[in-house]
Parts: sequence; C-alpha cells; structure tokens
Amino acid sequence: MLQLHRAGHIELPPVRFVPRNPLARTRRPPARRVEVEPVPIRCSLPELGELDFRQVRRTPEEPLVASLLEDHHYLGYTQPVGEHLKYLVSAGTRPVACFVWSSAPRHLGPRDRFIGWSAAARKSNIRFVAYNSRYLILPWVEVRHLASHLLGRMMRRLSADWERAYDHPIYFAETFTDPTRYRGTCYRAANWVRLGQTTGRGKNDQTNRPNRPLKDVLGYPLTKRFRELLGDAG
Repeated sequence: MLQLHRAGHIELPPVRFVPRNPLARTRRPPARRVEVEPVPIRCSLPELGELDFRQVRRTPEEPLVASLLEDHHYLGYTQPVGEHLKYLVSAGTRPVACFVWSSAPRHLGPRDRFIGWSAAARKSNIRFVAYNSRYLILPWVEVRHLASHLLGRMMRRLSADWERAYDHPIYFAETFTDPTRYRGTCYRAANWVRLGQTTGRGKNDQTNRPNRPLKDVLGYPLTKRFRELLGDAG
C-alpha cells in the first residue's frame, strides 16, 4: 500500500506516530586525541622510515582511529556494522594514516557488471567483497607517494587479516570517491580500476531520482581468479 501511495495511485491517511529508530543517531567516538603534537611531517618516503600497520579493532587504539577520522576526514566517523576492520599506520610513534574496511553494499551496478556475477552468486558471495569506507592521511603529513604506497601495502595484507578475523578471505575490494573533491589519484596509482559511477540514489531509495552526489566506483581484485571465485553460486 505504501508503494501505491508513493506512486500516486491511492492516498493514505497522515502518519500519526513514527517510532524512534535507535540506529538513527550514530554514536560519536570517544573523546580521545593524538598524544603527540601535530607537528608537520615533510620528507621523502624513504626518509619517513619504517611504517607500522596495526589492525586496531577491539584494541585500546580503536577510539584513537575513530577520533582522528571524526576530526580530520571530510565525512567524519561512522561506526561500521557487520564485518569490519580498522587500521592505524604509524611512523615510529607518530600516527600518519587510518583505514576502515567494512562489508560491501549488496547492490552496486558498476561493480556487479564488472564482476559479471548472477544475483544468486552475489547473494552467496558478497561476503568476499570488502568496502574501503574511510582512508585518511593525516593533514599534517606531507610525504610524496605515501598514499599510494600505503594502499599497496594494505591490499597485500587485507585478505589474510580478514580471514583471521572472520574465517574467510577477501577476493575483491571497492571504494567510492567524490569527483568534485578528489580525482582518486592515489587509488589509480595503486592500480585500482574505475568501474563507473553511482546513481546518486542511495541504498534506501524509493523515488528512482538522484538525491546525493554521484560517486566514482573504484575496484581492486585481490586475486586473478576473482570472477571465477565470486561467480560461483555454490
């Protein structure tokens, strides 16, 4: 009936009561800040020294990643749901970058066409796709080629880390970039592929009209056999 109402075929009475959605308000991260002064880091990549990747979900450093993203990422911080991993990258004792990976959207046209899987295979195998929901180089870090270097290292460890956490690997990674803000240069330099653009309608769209900015969809196969592995509905 709601669909008929939205399509203009019938008219329902006004809504009298809207129940509170406990998920409508996303909790802000704990008020934890970087323990060192944000002194600018300007050097070459070799001069930066050894870089330490730490998966911090369910560790004492998890609130630090949340706070850094809330303060310095243009989208802020949103707590992922479902399977997800969070990373802090440091040079010595100095944080330089953060990553957040989460479960992939169920329906994403450019990705689905690129993989070429059936609806049954997508439903069965979507768990083998990870979505890079946040990537942040801290604003006081100015190191040429750092962003693509970190992406390359991240992709070499993501599947194994995911399997340790959730008992299954990752075969394909994806992300969105806003072309009005960024060209996605670091992803392209790390061999990610532009798959197309979103429709701008969001996952809960009921109108079939764009209601948000269009995003570029980028993908990265973690194995040459990704189509074979993802296309098998089992």
